[in-house]
Amino acid sequence: MIQYNLKCECGKIFDSWFSSSSEFDLLSKKNLLKCIYCNSSAISKSVMAPNLTNKSNNNKSNKVSKKTKLEKDITTQLMHIRKYIEKNCENVGKNFSREARNIHYDKKSSKGIYGKATPEETSELIEEGIDVATIPWVDKLEN
Repeated sequence: MIQYNLKCECGKIFDSWFSSSSEFDLLSKKNLLKCIYCNSSAISKSVMAPNLTNKSNNNKSNKVSKKTKLEKDITTQLMHIRKYIEKNCENVGKNFSREARNIHYDKKSSKGIYGKATPEETSELIEEGIDVATIPWVDKLEN
């Protein structure tokens, strides 16, 4: 995994994780990277400082422990969110875009839906004024 600081044409800087630098290049060429602030696909890598660790074992072990605890806390919170969504919403799978439009345009009442949508489908829904959110889906096995 590699973390990049990304810069949008709107001037905002944000970070994102990629499995490799070639994954960033591939997603960038396909215009699948979107600014989290303005949804633009004009994204470039920004200058980053490398994360260098001290050679002292004490400092290194403290940093690892804190990071591991933070990661566990975030994973736990995301798992709680997942359980809440699964309990209170309907899983529509790959039909998410169609179902979201049906609810929005037909003014159907719904207790909520969740499912899968491509970045392009998500952008189209947002452009149409349909409220959607992308949430990291933590596997149950990770917990």
